[in-house]
Amino acid sequence: MSVSVEQPVSSMSGYVSEEETRTPSIAPSLTYSEDSEDQDEPQPPEVTPRKRRASTRLIAQSPADVQRITGESTQQLLKRCCGGGCCMNLQKKEEGIEYERVPLPDNDAFRSLCLKIDEIPTVLTKIPDLPEQITFLQSIRRVSNNPSPVDSAISVESQNSSPSIEASLKNLSLEDLDTSIQPPSFVQPHAPYHVFPAKIHNTRELTRPGAEKRTYHFDLDITDYPHEEGVDFKVGGAIGVSAPNDSAAVDQILDLLLIPRYLRDKPVLLRTTRGRWPTVWGEDQARELVTTRRDLLMWCTDIQSYPPTKTLLRVLAEYALDPNEKKILMYLCAGEGQGAFCDFRTGPHISLAQILSAFPSAKPPLDMLFSVLQQLMPRFYSLSNDPHESYEIRDGKQHRLIEIAVTVQETPDWRAGCRTGVGSGFFERQSRKFMDLQRAGETAPQLYVPMFKGLMANPLAKEFVSDGPMLLIGAGVGIAPFRGFVQHRLKNANCANKVWVLQGIRDSLVDELYGGEWGVHEDRVKKVVQSRRGESRYVQDEVLHQADLVWSIVNSVDGRVFVCGSSQGMGEGVEAALVKVAMKKGNLEHDEAQKFWDLKKDVGQYITETW
Repeated sequence: MSVSVEQPVSSMSGYVSEEETRTPSIAPSLTYSEDSEDQDEPQPPEVTPRKRRASTRLIAQSPADVQRITGESTQQLLKRCCGGGCCMNLQKKEEGIEYERVPLPDNDAFRSLCLKIDEIPTVLTKIPDLPEQITFLQSIRRVSNNPSPVDSAISVESQNSSPSIEASLKNLSLEDLDTSIQPPSFVQPHAPYHVFPAKIHNTRELTRPGAEKRTYHFDLDITDYPHEEGVDFKVGGAIGVSAPNDSAAVDQILDLLLIPRYLRDKPVLLRTTRGRWPTVWGEDQARELVTTRRDLLMWCTDIQSYPPTKTLLRVLAEYALDPNEKKILMYLCAGEGQGAFCDFRTGPHISLAQILSAFPSAKPPLDMLFSVLQQLMPRFYSLSNDPHESYEIRDGKQHRLIEIAVTVQETPDWRAGCRTGVGSGFFERQSRKFMDLQRAGETAPQLYVPMFKGLMANPLAKEFVSDGPMLLIGAGVGIAPFRGFVQHRLKNANCANKVWVLQGIRDSLVDELYGGEWGVHEDRVKKVVQSRRGESRYVQDEVLHQADLVWSIVNSVDGRVFVCGSSQGMGEGVEAALVKVAMKKGNLEHDEAQKFWDLKKDVGQYITETW
C-alpha cells in the first residue's frame, strides 16, 4: 500500500518558500508551515475505553478494521465470497452420512494449498457436469499411410475427417510473424488497433535498494507506430500492453502435461465452437486458425492471475488417475465441499502449475484446459510524459518516444517464495535484460514491448485541460501520469501558478519517483510527504493540511482535483479527507459533503484513476 507523510520544512533539503523566490501572488499556495488551523484547534480529552473481557474482545467494528486484519477492503472480500455462509460450516459433519478418511497427496505443492480436509462423505451431491469442450486441437500433418503416435495431451481427429476440414487444412498455414516479440495477429485489441512491437529505447530502475517495491522507467520508440485516423497519444493517456506469460512457467505447464518438446512449437489447427477466445475483444463466434501450443499458452491463456474455478477442478477430477486425488477434486466440486472450496479460493494465490503439481495424476488434454481457463488480458499503463514533446535524435533520425513507469507486483509462490504479476514481471525481465546487454557493451539492445494505443479517452486524459488550476494527488506509481501534466503545463509561464502536486512516498531516499524530473518550477509546485521518515504522515493527512488550497481550486473556474494511485488505503483515505475538507470549509454535513464531491465528479472537476 503506497502511503505518505508530511516532512517538516526544516528537513526538506532544497525547499524554498514562494515568498523568497517571487513576488506575492493572490493564487493559493502549498502550505509548508508547521502551524495550521488543524493544530490550533483544541483536542478533545482522551477517553479511556472500557476494558472488555478477553473472551468477548471486539476486534473489528469498521471497514478500516477489516482491511487492517485481512489486508483487503470489505468490497474485495465480498466479491470473493459466495455469500452462502459455507465457510462457517467448514468440516461440519451431518448425522446419517458416512464419511471416509482419504489419504492426501504427499507433495509440497498440495501442502501449499492449505486445504483443510479431514474426512470426505462417501456419497457426494451437487457435482457439476463436465464442462462443454469448446476448443479442439488437431495436428497438421501431410497425408501418409504410416501411422503417427497419438498426442495424449491434444484432441486428434479420426482418420475419417470430413472432406471440408481436409480441404481447409490445405489453405491454412502458420503466419509469418515473430511471436517471440509480439502475439499472433488474432490476439487483437479493439478495432482499429493492432498490437505493435515497440522497441525499448531506454530503461532504468527508479527505486533504489531497500525500497519495498521496485519501479522501472521505460522509454518506448513509437516512431513507426501505425497511424490510426483521428487518434493520437495524449497527456494522461494509457497504453495497452499484451504481456506474455513467463516462458519458464509455460514450459513447466507443458512438462506437467507430458507434451513432447517437438510438438510445442509445431503448427496445429485450433477450432473453437463459440466464444471470443483466443482473441481478446473479437466476436463471439466459431473459429478455425493455425497456431502453436506454446503461443496459445504464452499469449492467450492466463495461468496465474485468477483463483481456481469448479469447472477447472471438475476437468482435473475427470482425468485424475489416482483414486484419492479424484475423490479430493470431486469433493471440492461437490456441495458438501463448498466450504473447503471457498476457503481454497480465498486462500493463497494459486497458479495452474501449482494445481497440476498438487494433483500429479491429473493430466487433462491441453485443448480441454483451454476450454475452462481465462483469457490473458492486456494490462494498461499511464504515460508519464508529454507525448507531444518527447523526441530524440539517434542514428541521424528523429525518434518519437513515450514514457511509462511500472511497479512490480508480487504475490506468494509455493516454490520460489514470491512471483511477479504477468505484466509487471514481463517489464522487469525486459528491463533487466536490456541493462545486462548494455553492461556487456551492446549499445542498442533489440528488445520490445507489444503495445497498442489503448485508453486515450480515459478520465485523466479526457479531463486534462491546458488552463485552469489543478491539484494532482498521487502515491507510489500513481504519480507517474501527473509528471506529463506538469511538463505540459510548465511550458506555459502563465500556468506556473496553476498546478500543484502532492506526492506520497514511503522514503525519499529509496522510492521517490522522478525526483528532479518535473520541470524548472518543480520546487514551487510539488510537495513530497513520506510515511517512513519524519512525522510519518499519509498523503491524505497532507490533503487536510492543505484544505485552503483544495477548497480554492475545486471552487475555481475550470479548477480540477485529480487523484491517482492504489484504491486500497490511499484512494479511500484521500476521498475521506476531501469529504472532511468540504465539511470544514463549506460548513456541510457529512452526507452533503459527499454529495458535493459526487457533483464535482459528475461535472469533471474531481477525477480519480485508482486500481
